[in-house]
Amino acid sequence: MRKTLMDLETRFWQSMVDQDTDSALSMLCEPALMVSSHGAMQFDHAGYRKMAEQGSMVVKGFEFSDVEVLCPNDATAILVYRVRQTTAPRGKSETSTEEMLDSSTWVRDGDQWLCAVHTETPAPPKA
Repeated sequence: MRKTLMDLETRFWQSMVDQDTDSALSMLCEPALMVSSHGAMQFDHAGYRKMAEQGSMVVKGFEFSDVEVLCPNDATAILVYRVRQTTAPRGKSETSTEEMLDSSTWVRDGDQWLCAVHTETPAPPKA
């Protein structure tokens, strides 16, 4: 189960790097929730498409560490992890890298897993 969920999380992040919005949408509940530095929000697929394709920043790379997986039942999985993410302003070449603490809640819908909630917060420096 852990490998399946990490594969899904990796595919979702890679869809952001590749700017492949359709792949990301195929992995999202509708509606879904997110908590980030922009606040707490609910969005549908059209709202995600707008964020992904018109947002001011794009993801250029990522690396996960300190991954923990909890499956409270057969249809729910929660991942928490540290991610080193590289981003850039849309259309610009300069990048910045930051460490974040993220979580994703995935729910089973028939034979597929969909992300229902994602959170991110800046990570404190590692001790």
